[in-house]
Amino acid sequence: MYAAALSGVEGLALAVGGVWMLVLGFTGSPDDRGQAVTGGITVLVLALLPLLAARGLLLRRSWSRGPAVITQIMALPVAYNLLQADSVAIPAGIVLAVVAVASLVLLVNSATTRALGIKGPGRSG
Repeated sequence: MYAAALSGVEGLALAVGGVWMLVLGFTGSPDDRGQAVTGGITVLVLALLPLLAARGLLLRRSWSRGPAVITQIMALPVAYNLLQADSVAIPAGIVLAVVAVASLVLLVNSATTRALGIKGPGRSG
């Protein structure tokens, strides 16, 4: 499932970013070492949501679509902020926006809904 792959890539990117922040917090010279370490740990914990969603999507668990959609919705404002920067963050913002929109399209696609066994309102059994 492509949605699972995209969610997994996002989770791995967050995990790498969190580890990078931790390493810089411990080995670099941040203004506030505690804040840098806390930020790294926070990003690592946030990486769990898309990683768990990716695993659930691969296993075709219906519960996994919710966390995957939430992850994509949270990624859109982050992408917007990256696009507002005057730096190398702009390409990252473009990639994040494309991945988030593509993931949302895949997650609400009727084939995905069927594969996950999600029935619409009023459709029991």
